[in-house]
Amino acid sequence: MKEAKPPWLPLAPFLFVLLWSGGFTAVKAALPYAEALTLQAVRYVCVVAILLPLWLVLRPPVPDRATLWHLVRMGLVVQFGYFAAMNLGQQFGMGPGAIALIIGLQPVVVALLAPAVAGDPPVGARGWAGLGLGLLGAAMVILSGSGLRAGGWLGLFFSVLALALMAAGALMERRGGRPCHLVTANLVMCGVALLATVPLAWGIEAMQVRWTWEFVAALAYLVLVNSLISLSLLFLMLRHGEAARASSVFFLVPPVAAAIAWVVLGAAMTPLAIGGTAVAAVGVALVVARR
Repeated sequence: MKEAKPPWLPLAPFLFVLLWSGGFTAVKAALPYAEALTLQAVRYVCVVAILLPLWLVLRPPVPDRATLWHLVRMGLVVQFGYFAAMNLGQQFGMGPGAIALIIGLQPVVVALLAPAVAGDPPVGARGWAGLGLGLLGAAMVILSGSGLRAGGWLGLFFSVLALALMAAGALMERRGGRPCHLVTANLVMCGVALLATVPLAWGIEAMQVRWTWEFVAALAYLVLVNSLISLSLLFLMLRHGEAARASSVFFLVPPVAAAIAWVVLGAAMTPLAIGGTAVAAVGVALVVARR
């Protein structure tokens, strides 16, 4: 039986963009106080500490073996792999806006692969026009010089790896995603990511944390917003619509990240950045619009 679409689903892409964009700044704010994988380990300890008691109280149905295996794979690819690559990319010199731009190319990868991998219909001229406008708008924001600069080759490598892992996760969820209670899904995925992160962090990092209020604030955002709310919205979008259309909201992440930096950090947005935001918004509207 096909899962019914929630009535608020049309608003999910825009809420997702707003919440997700702040995560890049949160990582940047936390990295001075903990190394990349140590930050990720602490993050997932907090997530599991929140979700496990909630799961014990709610007692949602235990998913079948196929669903559990899918959640394990998603935990390794997205919660562990993508976030580790994104953290390491910023640790090795990539700015939040620059890495957001690279990950914003995900819709192109998904649109090209979704027909063969997930059985989606080919992206037509309207969709490709939207993808092109979204890419142009994101590039305009980067070229505006609003503090969005790439780092060294190692940072670039991890950024491209993060793009590949997020695209793979989107296609996996679109092809094999099954209805599952969100508390169960997030608990399994984050638990798997925690088990994968801790040995790696223990082996290559000092695993020391400076518990300043800046670190606590950034960690709270990463735990509550990125790990719980944002990814739940993303998986719901992917489960109920075409992979290319749902993933196209990533084109808005770099412009919105620049706007957040302007509001929070006082980084001025140039006219070119404002124009890029408008162009990207038009592109996303073309892609996500119903046929």
